Amino acid sequence: MRNPLSETITRIQPSGIRKFFDIVSEMKDAISLGVGEPDFDTPWHIREEGIYSLEKGRTFYTSNAGLKELKIEICNYLNRRYDMEYCYENETLVTVGGSEAIDIALRAMIDLGDEVLIPQPSYVSYEPCTILAGGVPVIIDLKGENDFKLTRKELLDAITEKTKILIMPFPNNPTGAIMDYDDLKDLVDIIIEKDLYVISDEIYSELTYGQNHVSIASFPGMKERTIVINGFSKSYAMTGWRLGYAAGPSIIIEQMTKIHQYAIMCAPTTSQYAAVQALKEGDKDVEGMREAYDQRRRYLIHSIRNMGLECFEPLGAFYVFPSITSLGMTSDEFASKLLYEEKVAVVPGTAFGECGEGYLRISYAHSIENLKIALERIEKFVSRNKN
Repeated sequence: MRNPLSETITRIQPSGIRKFFDIVSEMKDAISLGVGEPDFDTPWHIREEGIYSLEKGRTFYTSNAGLKELKIEICNYLNRRYDMEYCYENETLVTVGGSEAIDIALRAMIDLGDEVLIPQPSYVSYEPCTILAGGVPVIIDLKGENDFKLTRKELLDAITEKTKILIMPFPNNPTGAIMDYDDLKDLVDIIIEKDLYVISDEIYSELTYGQNHVSIASFPGMKERTIVINGFSKSYAMTGWRLGYAAGPSIIIEQMTKIHQYAIMCAPTTSQYAAVQALKEGDKDVEGMREAYDQRRRYLIHSIRNMGLECFEPLGAFYVFPSITSLGMTSDEFASKLLYEEKVAVVPGTAFGECGEGYLRISYAHSIENLKIALERIEKFVSRNKN
């Protein structure tokens, strides 16, 4: 028989995150600090709207691009929070999570051989989705001494004649790094001069601490060359509802909608009605969750530094990214030993790119009680393994 599989997909490695959770799911008394998922329930008024939509028999397909009411509220939200104006009719698309939006944005924009700049460490989907779309991923290694921000020099050094797209993964998963106004301003003239397009993954935009999120699409000359990706999973604790969206130039959104139309049809109808309620009435819920995350963030940083590990202060998302190089172990070795010896699951930094070696991703989307128990176990492990 001929090989039934595509060579392209067989060359792509499975997610480096999953193996630890397959193990921890069957390990008694284990604590997982690796899951990038809010530990809060979806706020009741949002769930109630989803239930009501079912009771009203709203179990039909919506239009391919999404409910009109939801697209209007997405545009209202982007204008209210980030001073960006989009037309709901042809500049927005509702997707099955932010992940689908990333995938179809790349497929809509890439021709075979186009280069895509991917700052790493970053979300695990960017590189394989680029390859599946026929593009060439060009990795930019972000550095701890720069607080894992993308610098002007790093961007310039990576651009070639084949470069078409820059992915901006901020606030960042796994590092928690953000790019503030001045950081972004340093890059805008390069992006415009080199005629690049940007896919800006802003799924953690509501989870910043001490300062508000700034979108690169809000800068003059950038809206027409940026696809903004966002969604409801992180900010509204709606991971299982599988709902995201993209906003950008109509010429790109139109082609993304075509792919979405053939591959998906439309995002879940019940989820879309619930999301309308989230955008209309969910600001206080987001604020409450953000305050809880901030408390955990400060507690985690303090505890990790007290163990003698280096850890820069993350100002976004719900992760810390401490360095474990002083212990003389690889990231994978540390994570594996910690799991088996102390029953705590964390993610090796290499799951997010080779430059993540020497780091761990630890999620603080967990109760203070669980964090306290887990940190006591991690401290015991670190003390045993200090040189």
